[in-house]
Amino acid sequence: MKYSQTKEETVVLVRQVLATLGQHDAALNPSSFAVFYEHAAGINPRLSAALEAQLRNTPRLGDEAVRRLHQDFVADVGLAEAERIQGDMQRVMTDIVQSARRTGEQAGDFGERLQGLSGALLDANVQPGLSHHLDATLASTQAMRQSVQALQDQVAASQREIEALRADLMRTREESVLCPLTRVLNRRGFEERLDAMLAEPPAKGSQHCLIMLDIDHFKRVNDTHGHPMGDKVLEGLGAVLRSVPPEPGMACARYGGEEFAILLPSTTLNKAVQLAEAVRTRARGVRLRNKTTNAVELTVTVSAGVAAWRPGDDARALVSCADAALYRSKTSGRDRVMVA
Repeated sequence: MKYSQTKEETVVLVRQVLATLGQHDAALNPSSFAVFYEHAAGINPRLSAALEAQLRNTPRLGDEAVRRLHQDFVADVGLAEAERIQGDMQRVMTDIVQSARRTGEQAGDFGERLQGLSGALLDANVQPGLSHHLDATLASTQAMRQSVQALQDQVAASQREIEALRADLMRTREESVLCPLTRVLNRRGFEERLDAMLAEPPAKGSQHCLIMLDIDHFKRVNDTHGHPMGDKVLEGLGAVLRSVPPEPGMACARYGGEEFAILLPSTTLNKAVQLAEAVRTRARGVRLRNKTTNAVELTVTVSAGVAAWRPGDDARALVSCADAALYRSKTSGRDRVMVA
């Protein structure tokens, strides 16, 4: 059960949440309340980590920031469960089709035998009443075959609809873990891929590696050129990450704000550093121009930190290690790659 607090504990938490929300610009609605409630209750570590990181940069959170936190860390879309149910429905529908097909085939065989018997009896000049009953039986058999065929057609149509729904579900799943601005994984997608990477040991002679990247002086970009230009910078780096020749299993993500990450399973630290340098070099080639004059208004640089997973490290330890290397890059002059 997600919320297991007693009434007394809940009263204390509600008062705490209301007081906290009063310090932010976000509206008091169910979504924002849920974000700060789960943080105050300490029941959502991923949310708390993301919230605290955001508060370090933005002390007063607005509606959009809180909405993203709710979407990424609180909302339960239930996609895995929906996929399971869709799969079960598909299997049931398939069984029905097969059963209906067998029934139709049996009805067809029975009908053919009845037709043969009817012809033989007519040739033998049997009583007309018996012939009438045979005709009625043949008609009923034909009606059953038609009903079975209608059932097969209906179930087949339902199968096609389920397949279409499953395709929509997969698209929804993909969209739910993508950052719509940069078209790389969002924080949720990053954490899923990170957990999956660490669940498997690296191949012999290789290491799981993580690159953390940060756009240099991004706050200055927003303050000087405005948020639309800041969005263009983010889009540009997303395009750079998508353009880098991928390593096997590589996954790029927007970790949060102007910070990005690259997961590299079963690689070498040397390859990870080379990839980080490739991204840094390509980022320097991003030129944002004035639409009217075509003059270059802004160039982009990034700093990067590279870390390799060590036995015993969990996801948080690996991220912290890469973050520490990134911090050294920033404090050493930016536009460089440092190794943990």
